[in-house]
Amino acid sequence: VQLVESGGGLVQPGGSLRLSCAASGFTFSSYTMSWYRQAPGKERELVAEITSAGGSRNYADSVKGRFTISRDNAMNTVYLQMNSLKPEDTAVYYCHARRFPRMYWGQGTQVTVSS
Repeated sequence: VQLVESGGGLVQPGGSLRLSCAASGFTFSSYTMSWYRQAPGKERELVAEITSAGGSRNYADSVKGRFTISRDNAMNTVYLQMNSLKPEDTAVYYCHARRFPRMYWGQGTQVTVSS
């Protein structure tokens, strides 16, 4: 099983980034996919999640209206479009897959929002 994140980097406040997570080794289309983030000295938190067929999406209050999660089951990939980025969005972003009783994590990608 692999979850490989990409798309992180350094961006100025107000800018945008698109994270991607390429999945392999499991039946991607059957799993709920999520993005989590962890800032230095803080606990890991859920940012956004999308159900297996993409029919339901949930977001943390702090990113509602700015971030959009989507998935392409044909490409086994989940995305996180991040707009209007703020310094407080700086964190390592992790891709997560779950279908009870299994769950998998990616290795993370750094997002830094700074001028």
